[in-house]
Amino acid sequence: MSRIYNFSAGPSTLPLEVLEEAQAQLVDYQGIGMSLMEVSHRGKAYKAVHEEALANLRDLLELSSDHEILFLQGGATGQFAMVPLNLLRPGQVADYTNSGSWAKKAIAAAQKVGDVNVAADCAGDRPTRVPDADELNLTEGAAYLHITTNETISGAQWQALPECETPLVADMSSDILSRPMDYGRCALFYAGAQKNLGPAGVTLVGIRRDLAEESGAHLPGILRYKPHVDDDSMHNTPPCFAIYMLMLVTRWLKQEGLENIFERNRNKAQRLYDAIDASEFYRGTAAENCRSNMNVTFRLANEDLEGVFAEQAEAEGLSGLKGHRSVGGLRASIYNAFPEAGVAALVSFMQEFERKNG
Repeated sequence: MSRIYNFSAGPSTLPLEVLEEAQAQLVDYQGIGMSLMEVSHRGKAYKAVHEEALANLRDLLELSSDHEILFLQGGATGQFAMVPLNLLRPGQVADYTNSGSWAKKAIAAAQKVGDVNVAADCAGDRPTRVPDADELNLTEGAAYLHITTNETISGAQWQALPECETPLVADMSSDILSRPMDYGRCALFYAGAQKNLGPAGVTLVGIRRDLAEESGAHLPGILRYKPHVDDDSMHNTPPCFAIYMLMLVTRWLKQEGLENIFERNRNKAQRLYDAIDASEFYRGTAAENCRSNMNVTFRLANEDLEGVFAEQAEAEGLSGLKGHRSVGGLRASIYNAFPEAGVAALVSFMQEFERKNG
């Protein structure tokens, strides 16, 4: 089989060696006579997977014992509701930044729970961007400040976490472990796995223990963080195979070395942005100081050619370049496992497409 280059925004590329190892172990996991998908989540085989996945993440995220790591379900969308249900108490206000489509969805969910202050709103700005820290109109005594560190659709990314006294909550679904970051500064962070951590089906949550203890006493257990903490993310049956794949991916990240991953991500993104900036045929859609290393968004000078570009790229084995249906254009998602050779192939295709159509 000839593998294509998958530029999809998610589910997205997984390391080939991870896929091959999972394939080899799929039917008979480590000689136990069953697939890992068939074993009890309370059994020895799965327990070892679960514990290694948690340990790998704690090492990679450099989290202290002040934080607990959880494996939940429902994706980031589930966290849009679970965060305010647990952290936003009556009489309090939650601050949110509106930087694009996913931040907007988080705000809409929180508004159904309690009072929300939109501390900065740049969702409609073009070029797309995230707020500057000095734009934030924060509420004194706010329950938390919520940011979306990387807007997958617009290609705009926070270059650094904002400094604030308010507990910081961050949706990191599309850039977690893609660059150096002090995760311990977040009171809570979350990420759907299907971009940088594994396949769809499991959601990572990092939460400060004191917040988990204090939050959501009025909620059913499945919607509270504390029971998940107390039960080691087994308050209900976890998505075992998705967590197994996450274990393999985090093992791969440790073997590759995060500094090497970070450097490759910078190089991949810079190569694409250089190709865009070198030509009047292409134009980036995100402000230069907010450009994402994970989702490179761009348009053609002649937007009528964008469909042709995506179709011809697909025929050349460059898949998933069509922009999100809400904004159009083109988008190259180049997460941790995406190979540098795929970026080189796209740049070559872009140059040839311009030669023929410019």
